[in-house]
Amino acid sequence: MSSERSNQNKGFDLILASASPRRVDILNQIGVRFSVAPADINESQWSNESSAEFVCRLASQKAKTGYDAQIGSQPVLGADTIVLCNEQIFGKPKDYSDSKRMLSQLSGRAHKVISAVAINNGIESAVLMSETLVIFRAISEQECLNYWSTGEPDGKAGSYAIQGFGSIFVESIEGSYSGVVGLPIAETCRLLRRFEIPIWQSLSV
Repeated sequence: MSSERSNQNKGFDLILASASPRRVDILNQIGVRFSVAPADINESQWSNESSAEFVCRLASQKAKTGYDAQIGSQPVLGADTIVLCNEQIFGKPKDYSDSKRMLSQLSGRAHKVISAVAINNGIESAVLMSETLVIFRAISEQECLNYWSTGEPDGKAGSYAIQGFGSIFVESIEGSYSGVVGLPIAETCRLLRRFEIPIWQSLSV
């Protein structure tokens, strides 16, 4: 590797291929030294692709795209999260009407949140997945409107953030809280150990 390539990633052990502030916070929380370089990929689901296959493929593809795009050879972490209700995938809301539709369907019932995390170091790639059951209380139409006005649902899978104002909708959760936020810590740490990427280091971001 040239000195230019070496200096590009000096001080970092990992590249996060995501612009998500929640994933940045979680990696900081566990003390990973990393830089951020979002990967732009096509996030359309393939025909006959299961929800689990879909989210794992996207996480793996983000990690590979990020690795191929970098100037250097640092391992790259990609992640993806989907909300699943009645076998229907809820992505990010396009507008208020879309947000209201999602929250109305999640209201008073259980749904799944599936998060996948992948690491690619140019030699090998690995992906792990978490699945969490979340139960919402009933949500009124006025609450949907008020919540949208906060700006929080925009850009969030399922149109809510469990770590923010959206927490008031949650009655119970079974599984990985950090997975619902966007990056399952247990699975992430397993991959970090596998790729010998240290944790509990000085925070970089």
